[in-house]
Amino acid sequence: MNLERVRAVADAVMYEGYLLYPYRPSSGKNRMRWQFGVLGPPGAAAAGVGEEPGMAVQCLLRVCGPHPELLIRLRFLQLQHRQPYDRNGVPVEELEAAVRWTSWDEAVEREVTLSIPLGDLERPLTSPVEVPGGEDMERVVAEDGTEVGCIVRSRSPLSAELSAGLTQIDGLSRLEVGVRNTSAGNWEGFSREHPAASSPESPAAQESDPARLSLLGAHLLLQAHDAAFVSLLDPPPDAAAAAAVCRQCRCWPVLAGDPGEHNLVLGSPIILYDYPQVAPESATALYDATEIDEILTLRVITMTEEEKSEARAADPRAREIIDRCDAMTSEELQRLHGTLRQGVGGGRGASHAASAYQPASQASSIEPRSARTPPARPATALRSIGSLPATSVDAPWWDPDADAAVDPAQDSVQVGGRPVRRGSRVLVRPKRQADAQDMFFEDQTARVTAVVRDVDGGVHLALVLEDDPAADLHEWYGRYLYFSAEEVEPLEDAEAAVEVGRRKEEEP
Repeated sequence: MNLERVRAVADAVMYEGYLLYPYRPSSGKNRMRWQFGVLGPPGAAAAGVGEEPGMAVQCLLRVCGPHPELLIRLRFLQLQHRQPYDRNGVPVEELEAAVRWTSWDEAVEREVTLSIPLGDLERPLTSPVEVPGGEDMERVVAEDGTEVGCIVRSRSPLSAELSAGLTQIDGLSRLEVGVRNTSAGNWEGFSREHPAASSPESPAAQESDPARLSLLGAHLLLQAHDAAFVSLLDPPPDAAAAAAVCRQCRCWPVLAGDPGEHNLVLGSPIILYDYPQVAPESATALYDATEIDEILTLRVITMTEEEKSEARAADPRAREIIDRCDAMTSEELQRLHGTLRQGVGGGRGASHAASAYQPASQASSIEPRSARTPPARPATALRSIGSLPATSVDAPWWDPDADAAVDPAQDSVQVGGRPVRRGSRVLVRPKRQADAQDMFFEDQTARVTAVVRDVDGGVHLALVLEDDPAADLHEWYGRYLYFSAEEVEPLEDAEAAVEVGRRKEEEP
């Protein structure tokens, strides 16, 4: 088991929403951060100013050794407010020397570990969690050695309870692990609309903001020794009933590590599949795993220098993002453009666990392999269409070489007894009304550019409209209109039908 590989995924979960594009404090989305895994202090949710204080997971274990033990890791971020002061000790909006600093809410990583024999959990266990507050000061010195001020970082103390218990169900051990924030605070009258809330450096905002007393990005890593976790997403038949009665509260357990391993579970505030991993193409932590790295990177590159300067001043992590994106080569950008990975065919469980693991990098995008990999299909599933024989090759089903007998540029299809192929002229007769624009294509003449077949046996005609002034450009780019064979008429027949209709309209 490679725990660091799992931590890469857990870190992406923990830092999801830490700061978001465009990574500037002035951006509205960065005034309401910490989207997932927030355990607020008691009473904050009821007051409408914070999140619920607890989360809990239930998962299944099989004992498979003489000394089963459980290692619980609770991981989260503690808010740390950063405030610049000038040389006279007066708080200021920003301070600039060799590096520009602004006021900002940073975060400090925290990890609490509890190791206990499984047998001891037959009686529920509760363990206190105490995280001290504090204040640190950093002198800010100009390049010539002159002191221009200081940066003060302050943290409020946090307290919580970590609970665990074990019950037997259908020959399995059902483990429940919960976390509850017990930090005491006073935010009577505090509101997100309160003027103090718009000024993070305001003492009133700092003292009453529930985020300072919250566990941010909280999640669990559960590691078993002489015991094996059972997948709740794809349980074996003998565990299906027990899995069905497991309940989750703001946290979802999935198997983690290398596919096929069963000694590690990630309890995530974001719903994932078993064995999630960081995309190997994602080379930079962008703190937005629900976005596409290529899009975010291109957006960062197109930011103005003033916008980049503000982002760099907000947080060292934002500074790293800006500098990394600016330094990316065309080859590195190309690797972000997309990839296909072949999964392994088989049953429902195979889709979650079977594909080969690729090394993860320090990155932000989480892609559960079962979600982003097209399912493999045996070559025999590529059945013959019309007179085309099925082929048996090892290429994946989405590869054109999977069936060498299929050639969109040469294939034809019978429409009204006439062969229609690339170059044929047809009249468009939309029937399915699958698109609101279909009505504009009615009775338009078009040229067939390809006869394509999907993996389910459907036949589609790729068309370009003859009266479209951009027809040549669309064909050059490969941007076609697609209609079924039943939605076109060969132009010879179509012209005759139009002529008959015109004559009927002219008749008195």
